[in-house]
Amino acid sequence: MLRGLYTAWTGMVNEQKRLDVVSNNMANSDTIGYKDERVASQAFDQVLGIKIRDGSQAYHNQAIGRFSLGVKIGEVYTDYTQGSIRETKNTYDVALSGRGFFTVNVVDKNGETHTRYTRNGQFHLTKDGYLVDADGNRIQGEGGDIVIDPSSRKVSISNTGEIVADGQTIDTLQIVDFADYDYLRKYGDTMYEPVEGATTVNATAEVLQGYTEQSNVNVIKEMLDVITTTRAYEANQKVIRSYDSMLDRSVNQVGRLSG
Repeated sequence: MLRGLYTAWTGMVNEQKRLDVVSNNMANSDTIGYKDERVASQAFDQVLGIKIRDGSQAYHNQAIGRFSLGVKIGEVYTDYTQGSIRETKNTYDVALSGRGFFTVNVVDKNGETHTRYTRNGQFHLTKDGYLVDADGNRIQGEGGDIVIDPSSRKVSISNTGEIVADGQTIDTLQIVDFADYDYLRKYGDTMYEPVEGATTVNATAEVLQGYTEQSNVNVIKEMLDVITTTRAYEANQKVIRSYDSMLDRSVNQVGRLSG
């Protein structure tokens, strides 16, 4: 009987995690370059032994034991499908149509630089001429940090990422793609960093100046998921109440001696 209480509890924890993921998707439905996240569930005894990501394979599950002790989040994964393209006509707004990521150098609080990747192409120039994202992280070109004279009257970015200012070629956006997106770790809402085993390949994305890629979140689907998840959470609550009632009767009524 106590096993049933534990199983219902794992169900509630699982649905709470699913609700957290769905809520985060809805909160980022208007975030440029955001990719929808999904949750996969597994029986608990199937995830007691998991091989972490490495160069040989992404996952290897080893079932241990014969009894299922409830449900557990198997994986929170990202849906990398293309989001819709919206025209902004802003010079430094850039979208990628196809596979690939912009390269960004991020400096942490300790002063260390990390190279990360994003689909969020809402860029702007600093007063020093550096091309940066909304957080001030420097966008990378084939030659390193991209620097454009702020006084340039006309800046164009070709479909291959070549940047030309007043007729002079400045640099080319460094667009990178990966053979397997399972080897990307997410940072924040729109940035990714490769883990051990990640392999880079030639990007096939077309660069579109004056556009941004919107979130690929389907708000209607997310709202339906909220309803489904809430109903499943409530069902597990009812199971716990039923077990509590049975335990109460077992302890306080069964075996009671009449005087």
